[in-house]
Amino acid sequence: MKPPAAAPSGATGWTAAGLLACGLLAAAGCSSSSSGFIGQTVSPTEPAAGLVGASAIVTEVVDGDTVIAEVADRTERVRLIGIDTPEATGGFLPVECFGDEATAFTKSLLPPGTEVRLTRDAEARDRYDRLLAYIHRADDGLFVNLEIAANGYAEALIINPNTIHAGAFYAAAAAAREQGLGLWDACGSADVVLE
Repeated sequence: MKPPAAAPSGATGWTAAGLLACGLLAAAGCSSSSSGFIGQTVSPTEPAAGLVGASAIVTEVVDGDTVIAEVADRTERVRLIGIDTPEATGGFLPVECFGDEATAFTKSLLPPGTEVRLTRDAEARDRYDRLLAYIHRADDGLFVNLEIAANGYAEALIINPNTIHAGAFYAAAAAAREQGLGLWDACGSADVVLE
């Protein structure tokens, strides 16, 4: 069962464009530092030379919001912070509408061998011992977590205390929903279980 996503206070009645602008502006000054991962400002892309954090190589995409990566000579299961994609075929939970498409989209962004930078928020790991991270591709700086939400493959999922980029994720998911992108067009809403 997925934990409920907290809604931003005062967001009722805002347009998606307003949420996007507010979220990006709110996140622009946020940073954090801890255990070798350094938070950075939200941007759809960052100059590759400006990326900071732990270098890693993606070896496999498990589903739309989880990848396997080689980090410091260790194999890690990495959960993308701030988003929740529908459950895909082959997992332990019931398959949800657009789950396989979300997995395919993440695979297109992070094919095996992709070099990435992992940055963390307040918590390093979740209760399943997965590494929690924001992922930027090393070659072009693409902020993968945000790209998935902005294209309608995920809803925002903010779990305290990992909230550095919360505004940007809420805004991106709201804009995708308003534009009828991805799961919002195909399924009508998130978490639609297929029978």
